[in-house]
Amino acid sequence: MTLIYGHRGAKGEAPENTLASFQRCLEHGVRRCELDLHLSSDGQLMVIHDPTLKRTTGRRGKVLQHTAEELAGYDARLGGPGWKQPCPIPRLSELFEKCDFEHWQLEVKSASRERAARTVLAIRKLAERHGLLERVTVTSGSREVLHALKRLTPEISRGLVAEYAWLDPLKVARHHGCGLLALKWTLCTPERLAKAQQQGLHVSVWTVNEPALMRRLADFGVDSLITDFPGLAVETLGHGGCNI
Repeated sequence: MTLIYGHRGAKGEAPENTLASFQRCLEHGVRRCELDLHLSSDGQLMVIHDPTLKRTTGRRGKVLQHTAEELAGYDARLGGPGWKQPCPIPRLSELFEKCDFEHWQLEVKSASRERAARTVLAIRKLAERHGLLERVTVTSGSREVLHALKRLTPEISRGLVAEYAWLDPLKVARHHGCGLLALKWTLCTPERLAKAQQQGLHVSVWTVNEPALMRRLADFGVDSLITDFPGLAVETLGHGGCNI
């Protein structure tokens, strides 16, 4: 059975990477999610995709230039589906407390060696505190982040985010000891999928929003798909995101 992950919660239905978006995902019975993390200036894990604030909040500056308290006061509704209530940028700790997901894909974007180290150690500390180490996979397309994960937090499951074909994603995933491959859907051929699964990789394909494509990838046998529309995916595939 192909599992369903909500992309940034339910990005197509609610403002991305906000509590409202993750709650909407859960309302559809989809208990797996993908989200993005950046550190605040005071070292807290904030759930936001871009390193800058402009696209989702309209504010200037970078995430890392603001404290967690400041960021949690910014409304991140901009550019998403219409939403009546303000949607603050959440701390990851808030989502861990309020959202009962079966599995979390936590994507960390490119970072300096020092910042990558601080980020993965902060993830481990928070996941341990909430008893979620077994339910978390940290994903990245950044070699610095993957190196930091392997070196500093080997007990955390890790995954490679593969967007381009010029590097062999299976070779890179194997090199970094990944258990998951987050593969852009355009790179997902039956041959590559079969090789990845033979290597023991869970193949999670993104971002899949069209019903025909959902069905085609499920027929290929992908392990999971990541979608902006988890409700549509449930309707199309006939099940939720739970591993039954």
